[in-house]
Amino acid sequence: MEIDRSLVGRTSDPEVCEVERGAIRRFAEAIGDTEPLHLRGEIAPPSFPTTFRGGLPGLEFDKKRILHAGEEYRHRRPLRAGDVLHVSRRVEDVFVKQGSLGAMTFIVLAAEGRDPFGELVYESRQTIIYRQEAGA
Repeated sequence: MEIDRSLVGRTSDPEVCEVERGAIRRFAEAIGDTEPLHLRGEIAPPSFPTTFRGGLPGLEFDKKRILHAGEEYRHRRPLRAGDVLHVSRRVEDVFVKQGSLGAMTFIVLAAEGRDPFGELVYESRQTIIYRQEAGA
């Protein structure tokens, strides 16, 4: 698939994601979080939405060519065990920079999670680098 600016604005349908106590606990342990509320699985660490692994239709990557370049989260309230969120994603930006090993495509993905009443719970932005093949 060609990754270029024509992808900007592509949006996914909302996907239902449940915040589970065990998933909170495992995530907290994996990142070395020592907050008792996180380790008991009651309230999720701020970066927990990274575990919601949806995609965008038609946007597939060769995972061996992806580098993580950053992420940020803005929460309206903490995520709690038992929350059910409707998560949608969109391509916010695509741009190319030249590096010492060739072209690198930067893809900025935005997401938002809303409760069943449509209230915004969190927003996130993730930047990934897609390394072009040699000669591409």
